[in-house]
Amino acid sequence: MNIAICDDERQIREQIREMVKRRMPDCVTGEFATGEELLEDFSSWDILFLDIQLGGMDGIGTAKELRRREADVVLIFITALPDYVFDAFDVSAFHYLLKPVSEGKLADVLERAVGDVRQRDQAHTKKLLIRTRNRNVTMYEKDIYYIESQRRKVGIHTIKEVMEIYATMNEMEERLGDSFFRCHRGYLVNLAYIAEYGSDFIQLCTGETIYMSKEKYSDFVKVYMHYLRKGGVSCV
Repeated sequence: MNIAICDDERQIREQIREMVKRRMPDCVTGEFATGEELLEDFSSWDILFLDIQLGGMDGIGTAKELRRREADVVLIFITALPDYVFDAFDVSAFHYLLKPVSEGKLADVLERAVGDVRQRDQAHTKKLLIRTRNRNVTMYEKDIYYIESQRRKVGIHTIKEVMEIYATMNEMEERLGDSFFRCHRGYLVNLAYIAEYGSDFIQLCTGETIYMSKEKYSDFVKVYMHYLRKGGVSCV
């Protein structure tokens, strides 16, 4: 597990590192004093403790840039001012810790963050076997943008191609995981690729727009907000 700490106070960085190491002695840690320093480092971090009130680029701006790069990191904000916490929802923050950081609270949040990382890793490696008339194709769930009903067939829109197979939307919904939502009787969307939505549409980061049933809207918002709070990363 790779864990980064970004705070402009060295004492805070050292304190959090020691707390983390007491619970996860085998983890790899990295420390950064500024958001710019963190962004210049291209290491892959599983969990990031990020101070909101940084000098220079603040924590919210740093987090937005990480999300723009599609950094799949579980983000935990550190702040002395609770009012800033509401901005954390814009960058899919997993949780926040108030200064002075309580070791008991950090331990609880860290345990849940580690569980989220492991769950996400499993989801990212989950594969589907797709059988067409001429070939059998194995693909990762994460590579599917959305699925579209086409009468007796479904169209599977992926990062490489659109595949047509004989199946029903109900069958595909059962096969796919919690990161997919049935937003319309004819569409099943991967929540990770949503860029914008309204009461009757969802726009993907590919630029494509799919329909949203008005009766599905309320359930969709609940599911999508839960997905973001768990650290799900959208493409924006």
